[in-house]
Formats: sequence, C-alpha cells, structure tokens
Amino acid sequence: MSTLAVMTRAVLMAMLLVPSAQAAPTSSPTLPRAEWKAIEEVIEQQRTALIAGDGTEAMAFATPALRSQFGTPENFLRMVRNGYAALLEARATRFLEGAVIEGSVIQPLRLILPDNIVLVAIYQMEKQKDGHWKIAGCVLAPSTVQAT
Repeated sequence: MSTLAVMTRAVLMAMLLVPSAQAAPTSSPTLPRAEWKAIEEVIEQQRTALIAGDGTEAMAFATPALRSQFGTPENFLRMVRNGYAALLEARATRFLEGAVIEGSVIQPLRLILPDNIVLVAIYQMEKQKDGHWKIAGCVLAPSTVQAT
C-alpha cells in the first residue's frame, strides 16, 4: 500500500471516529452523480469565499456544528489562514473521486501549490435536513502525485 493510501486511510479513519450529531446516514455505498456535483459546488463556493476573505459567506457552507465551533467569521478566517493556507494559495485544483465510507461522505480535492507541492484536501460532507450539503470538516494530506 502506498504512503498516500496509508495516510489517507488514517486521516479518513480519524475523521470517522469523531462523527457529528448532525450526520444523516447514507443508505447506499455511493451517491448519484448529481449529489457529487452538488458537493463539489459547495466546496468551490466556500473556497471562493475564503479567497475573497468573506468569512460570513465561507461559514455559510459549514455545518451548524462547525460554525458553532468557530463562533465568528473572523475566527473562522483566522483558522483557515493559519492551518489551511494551501486552500487559499493553490494555483490549480481538481476534484478526485469521492467515497461513502461507513456512512460518511468524503470528497477529496487535489491542490497544486505555487511551488508545485501537491496536497489533497479531504472534506467530510453532511447532507442537512433541508437537502443541502454542508462541510463538516477538512484535513490536508500530502500527495505522491508530482505537479507538472
């Protein structure tokens, strides 16, 4: 098993060990393509808001539990700038194949940084009672892929 696969598996398992009370169980091992498109749109819209420095808009794409954890848009932006700067600095992005793992919906996003370092942002997504997808968490993991 590759180093990336081991690290990704460890990250995913860590995310699954801290389930949110808001999580809606997924009844199938996969989702229809339209659901994956909706998830990608949420992630893209949040990233656009983060790059623009709009903490209020960026927080709107997070689950209620995540919003509560950070309290204010300023705190949320500070956290992103300090721990997730790669999301703001990436010169290129590409969605990778998502997965439903033990009921948790995971959507990876490849990030290519200006210095050609490649990372993967692994998003945990939750479908809300109103049918909208929200971001429940994100971790950054190294990638063995080389940027060209």
